[in-house]
Amino acid sequence: MTLGPTDMRSGYLAGQLLVAMPSMTDPRFEKSVIYVCVHNSDGAMGLVINRLIETLTFSELLEQLGLPSPATSDDILVHFGGPVESGRGFVLHSPDYSRDGTVLMDSGVGLTATVDILRDISQGFGPRESLLALGYAGWGPGQLDGEIQENAWLHCQPDEELVFDHDLGSKWQRAITKIGIDLSLLSGEAGHA
Repeated sequence: MTLGPTDMRSGYLAGQLLVAMPSMTDPRFEKSVIYVCVHNSDGAMGLVINRLIETLTFSELLEQLGLPSPATSDDILVHFGGPVESGRGFVLHSPDYSRDGTVLMDSGVGLTATVDILRDISQGFGPRESLLALGYAGWGPGQLDGEIQENAWLHCQPDEELVFDHDLGSKWQRAITKIGIDLSLLSGEAGHA
């Protein structure tokens, strides 16, 4: 299911997925897929949706926050959202959940960054679909636009499966396929007239 529309006329990519080009050499973003939460003249912010934090479980996170951890919490993954503010948590989620502090983006995805959503998820009252991430990817004014012009990123419309499913190992390939690009034809060279 494709998520809601985003207005591409603005030239901004909020609500889109960024897909790292095969030539991406930054190990933090190599073969990454990023959900762009904010993109405007002040910069951009997004969450990597296909990389885990291997050293932290949801139960351990709840324990650190002083929240009860139910036995069923082991299937909730903790993602590496990006290298900025790695101790700050964000939950991308389906639009069926809304509390104070929830931002519903044009694409139909919600973003909540409060402890309340973690408590609700742990108690079974959270959103139908969710992705928990610590940290985020951030760009200053014009920085993401420059990286796109330098052929570092592609972008595509998100769909619920790409954003929320647990098959992280294939998300990058599936996003590339969704764009309709043959990897063997991609070049890391930027084309300029």
